[in-house]
Amino acid sequence: MSLSTSKVVRLTFNTTGGKTFAITISNPKENLQLTEAVAVMDSLIASDIFLTPSGALTGIRDIKVIDTTTNDLYDPPQA
Repeated sequence: MSLSTSKVVRLTFNTTGGKTFAITISNPKENLQLTEAVAVMDSLIASDIFLTPSGALTGIRDIKVIDTTTNDLYDPPQA
């Protein structure tokens, strides 16, 4: 049994096809600021390097930092 935590930042974009496209990055830096995240997203949009099923990235939809705590209550016996 163990307790573990993890943190990700999820960057969600609008696309030319009217849908969304999300990128999830593990272990973001502590105290990530909105201006830093927006700058990265603007850079990704401008560089046009992602080929998504619904077209190019056109704008910022959402930015979330997600903290997860997992409490593993059972570990199977070792063979």
